[in-house]
Amino acid sequence: MKIIDIGVPLDAAPYPPWNYRFKRVSHEEGARAMLRLFKGSEVGDYPSSMALGWETITLTGHAGNHIDAPWHFGPVCEGKPARTIDQIPLEWCYGDGVRLDFRHRQSEDISVEDIKDELARIDYALKPLDIVLLWTGSDQYLDNVDEYVRRQAGLSVAGQNFLLDQGVKLIGIDAIAMDVSFATMARGLREGQPDALFPAHFVGREREHIHMEKLANLGAIPHPFGFKVSALPIKITGGSAGWVRPVAIVED
Repeated sequence: MKIIDIGVPLDAAPYPPWNYRFKRVSHEEGARAMLRLFKGSEVGDYPSSMALGWETITLTGHAGNHIDAPWHFGPVCEGKPARTIDQIPLEWCYGDGVRLDFRHRQSEDISVEDIKDELARIDYALKPLDIVLLWTGSDQYLDNVDEYVRRQAGLSVAGQNFLLDQGVKLIGIDAIAMDVSFATMARGLREGQPDALFPAHFVGREREHIHMEKLANLGAIPHPFGFKVSALPIKITGGSAGWVRPVAIVED
């Protein structure tokens, strides 16, 4: 068995910038901070006057690799209160993976025709609870946030509904979000398109499913199907999203 990391660090492409803040507490600082735990203790009571080090992290649920829960899309889904990340079935987050190659669609919508053509190319028929990974190549721009945001390809509403019609519940993408680029959405807004802003997200108000964003390294998966995906989210009570450590599992 081979486990392939298809994730990024929490601080990768911190966009918007308030998504992630990190503060290191050194071992020396830890010794001073822990004096309050033990009455009468001194810094010198610790080996080399160093205690434990740690970090304080301030971040949103949407930093790094994360899964968007239905509640992120809106308060109601399919006529019922939308589920938060701690309420989604874990069965949606582990299963057969399918990688679809759309690296030619940067800054554009991935259409139903694109999906059907790619499925025909790899000779695969989707089934319920497949975990679909959209390979756009956007992760190569992770070190340049402006380019990363600008070049992202997104899933069209029709393409998304096609995947959901096949029983797919978790869709992943190696871009900052499931929607097309911010520039594309802004242009649609200027042109008077009524559904220009985050259309792929708002499908989640009508059809229950989840998104996994900011994937990477999808090219390391040796074949487009025949592997498992594990992406279990952190259990945040009432959370709109949960961080994940996504991996592809390939068995000989």
